[in-house]
Amino acid sequence: MQRLGLKKGTRSVSEVTDEPGPRQHVPQWHLYERRGARPLPWRPFLGRLARHFALAMGVIGGSLLLGMAGYVYFESLSWLDAFLNAAMLLGGMGPVNLPQTPNGKLFAGLYALYSGLVFLGVAGILFAPVVHRLIHKFHWDESLNHR
Repeated sequence: MQRLGLKKGTRSVSEVTDEPGPRQHVPQWHLYERRGARPLPWRPFLGRLARHFALAMGVIGGSLLLGMAGYVYFESLSWLDAFLNAAMLLGGMGPVNLPQTPNGKLFAGLYALYSGLVFLGVAGILFAPVVHRLIHKFHWDESLNHR
């Protein structure tokens, strides 16, 4: 690698795709394979799905804790009732206990808006590997596999 003039932790595109041509630097931490690279085999793909699922569950868990803490602080709900309200908002159903205080109402409104964004973000995190694989299969050149 040093002979090629590459920094430690980088690979050339030719090493990744087996394509001839000028070498370009690709960071080793690159999340998905490049356009000319072979599609990921099933086992690593399932690992990628598991990592995306774990990230999505982390985002949901953190958001749930944030909502619970807000309901406990602003509305003085028990942790169980706060969990119910936060989970219902994250799930798109709406709160069970309507807020009584002005600060609680402001928190509930902002948390509802935040929950909508979390829903869209988590859907993107979960669907990204599958959509990438489908699009990658359509654009991958089969002739590269037979070299």
